[in-house]
Order: sequence, then structure tokens, then C-alpha cells
Amino acid sequence: MIALFVAGVAVRGDGLDGWEAARPVLAGEAPYVPAPARLPPPAILAPNERRRAGPVTRLALAVASEAAESSGLPPASLRSVFASSNGDGATIHAILQSLAEPGAAVSPTQFHNSVHNAAAGYWSIGAGSRQPATCLGCHDATVGAALLAAAAEAGVEQQPVLLCVYDIPLPEPLNTARPAAGVFGAGLVLSPVSLPGALARIRIEWVAGAPPPGREAPRVDPGGLSRTNPAARIMRLLEALACRRADHLVIGLLDGHVAISIEPCSTAPALPR
Repeated sequence: MIALFVAGVAVRGDGLDGWEAARPVLAGEAPYVPAPARLPPPAILAPNERRRAGPVTRLALAVASEAAESSGLPPASLRSVFASSNGDGATIHAILQSLAEPGAAVSPTQFHNSVHNAAAGYWSIGAGSRQPATCLGCHDATVGAALLAAAAEAGVEQQPVLLCVYDIPLPEPLNTARPAAGVFGAGLVLSPVSLPGALARIRIEWVAGAPPPGREAPRVDPGGLSRTNPAARIMRLLEALACRRADHLVIGLLDGHVAISIEPCSTAPALPR
């Protein structure tokens, strides 16, 4: 079992415009209002890189920047784990379309953005980071794999780790083969030691076998995102952080599951009234 602290948090997606706006919705204190996700241009990138960044990269960098800011730690100091089930599907679709046409030619920018570690690369450039970055894709088990990888790295290296999970639906006809709906991304900074303003203490372990029923589905599920977007399988963890509520939850991981216990920190900033 690995014990850590949640030092920073971020969320962005359809109807969830940043942690401060989304927190009362996730806590069941305010109604969910459907709206297209707002993906701001990545301020950490120079204009040339900013123009090349597609929606998936903008989503990943938004939650990465907001989680790092929430933690109070310098972005360049953070190890990172970036995880997406689908990656940049729009770019892959555009490349496949190009290859299917006579005289096929693939844009260098498209190829540059198609690789699964593109968002992590943009983050390293924009944040000026030379820290290790891990990039994962594990189909529907992506969130569980990424959370376990980030927790293990933070625990073994005794260094804070930035975790970002994010997914955007694939364009047709790819979406027919891999259906997903809604835009969703979340970021956490996991620290081996308590930092000022830490939100919660969590304990994480991998357990073999099927997860116990009733501990994976969120109590509040804005827009049903946890059922339609692979990255939103982290929703129940975010709900517990939003409510400042102790919880025991699970996230599926291949033939087992990740078990997570959450205890709110008394040092966390007071909730707005």
C-alpha cells in the first residue's frame, strides 16, 4: 500500500470549467449545466507551439497547469504521468485520410502531434521541465494504470508527481469502433509528504480479482461522463475531494483493481460558503 497526499487538483470538460466552478457540481451542491468544454490556448507555450497544439493537447495542458498551480509547486519541478485512452484521434484520422488519397503526404505537424507522448512533450517544453515524464494508454483501464504508476513513482522516488488523465471522442468512423462521448480531463499532484493546503491523504494499492460492487460509480455523475468518457473513471475520486468526504473506492485495472482510501486533510483551504 502506498500512502500519499493530494496536493493539487484540476478538472475540465463538458460543463466543468475548472476546479473552482466544478467543485460544487461534483459535490452535489449545484446543478450540472451542460456546456461545451472550454479549452483555453496553452499560455505556457510560445506562439508557434501554441498554434500547433490541438484540442487534446490543450485539454491536457489545461489540467496540468491548473493542478500544478493548485499545488503551489513549480511546474518545472514535477515528475509527470500523462494518460489518455484515445490519444489525439483527430490527428490520427487526418493522417489516415491523407494516406488513403492518391499521392499521399503526411504533414510533419500532424505526425508530430500523432504520437502518444505529444502532450507530455509540449508540457516539458512549456514548463521548462527536465523531470521524467511517463505516457500511458491502457484502453478502459487507463485511469487505473496511470494512478497506480503515478502513486508508485511518488512513493519510490519520494518526489511529487503530476498525474493528468484526458480523453476526447474520436471522429467517425473511428468512434464506431471505439465509442466515447464528452470531453473530460483531470489533474492531480500526488506528494509523499503533506504540503500546505493539501486536500486529502490517500492510500492506494493494487488488488487482484474483480472489484467489490458499488465502489466505482460516482454518487454524482455530471453529464454521465464517467460512463461515456474513459478518463472520467476518476470521477468518484474527484467527488470525494470536492465533498471533503472520506471514501473507499476502486478503479478497474485489467484483471484486478486499484483500491483507494481517501481521508480529507484538516489543513485544506476552507470551502466557500
